[in-house]
Amino acid sequence: MAVAATKFKGFSRATLISVAQSLALLAGLACLPALGSVLPEERTDLMYHSYQGGGMDITGPSLLVRKNFLEKLSVSANYYVDNVSSASVDVQFISGASRYSEQRKEQSIGVDYLNNKTTMSMGYTTSKESDYDATTAFFGVSQDFFGDLTSISLGYSQGNDEVSQNNYTGHVITSTTHKGDVNRQNYRLNLSQILTKNFVMNLGFETISDEGFLNNPYRQVRYLNDDGINFTLQNEKYPETRTSDTVALRGIYYLPWRASIRGEYRYFTDTWGIEATSVEVRYVHPWDDNWLFEFKVRQYDQTKADFYSDLFPRESAFNFLARDKEMSTYTSRSIGIGASYSFTGFSLGPFEQFKLNLYVDHFEFDYDDFRDVPGGKGLNAGTEPLYAFSADVARLFLTVTY
Repeated sequence: MAVAATKFKGFSRATLISVAQSLALLAGLACLPALGSVLPEERTDLMYHSYQGGGMDITGPSLLVRKNFLEKLSVSANYYVDNVSSASVDVQFISGASRYSEQRKEQSIGVDYLNNKTTMSMGYTTSKESDYDATTAFFGVSQDFFGDLTSISLGYSQGNDEVSQNNYTGHVITSTTHKGDVNRQNYRLNLSQILTKNFVMNLGFETISDEGFLNNPYRQVRYLNDDGINFTLQNEKYPETRTSDTVALRGIYYLPWRASIRGEYRYFTDTWGIEATSVEVRYVHPWDDNWLFEFKVRQYDQTKADFYSDLFPRESAFNFLARDKEMSTYTSRSIGIGASYSFTGFSLGPFEQFKLNLYVDHFEFDYDDFRDVPGGKGLNAGTEPLYAFSADVARLFLTVTY
């Protein structure tokens, strides 16, 4: 699945995680290796999501509809909205405690075509904000081998984004300045293998190439004044190219009592010097014929970019400058619980099954070299407390199959 790029002011990685996970859950792809030459299930998902943490509130609905034709063709459409209200530490650092509101709308369409053991997929996604427009087109092919025990899938997507900066009078946008364009290319390769009747493994590789205006136009860095106490601001400056690689190893083991345990390890590195690892374990347990419960834990660790600093020693100290906390050294931990209830024995016209789903995740973020400047008001530059925050993500959705 391709997720369109987005660039809210002060947008956090946690928010991106929540959005990506929500979309993945809607598509039924969360942590599941792709296997089997079958079309996706016909379904409709209506979701409401909520993110709260780090001074940001994000809410919105999403609707996914998928319909199959002639047992060979599956067509899907998704509509997604993020309503953002924020006074995050990034915004307070630059413009005081003012809170701003934004809205992002995303639409996507997709087609899957099944021919014997081969599934071909393509789609198109658009995302629009007041100062950021993104479009992404993707294509993929999946082939099963060796009696459907092995599956290989390839994917490619290209995104073209337009980055702008809003100009405000008070809280009202009076004009918008175009800052630049971004071209993104994404390549994916996945190998899934059924090892035993209960055990499935998946190895995935993904590389992303970004080129263009990769700055957030609203963010600034700070450098130390000659007095050694106070600081002054200047605009961030990023390289215009970035290549990132991700390797993921996943496994799912089906337990005798219809439960399953799943694990995932991911390693990320890029040309900006960031390295990151994440480990996730989730357990799914059925109860009677109606209930399905899920528990998961996740640990994420990241090193900083080569050109990141919380406080630079002087103005224009380096060719490239960043103080985005997403570029810093930090760790995050999360736990999540979920429950699904299937209304068995109940149907309504062509709709055969109704399922209600609720998932809640709690995140903790700790930054090793990003300081809470608003929280350390009155302290000398570079002595403010290190920043940390927690966030909660909730997703409630109704699934109807037909």
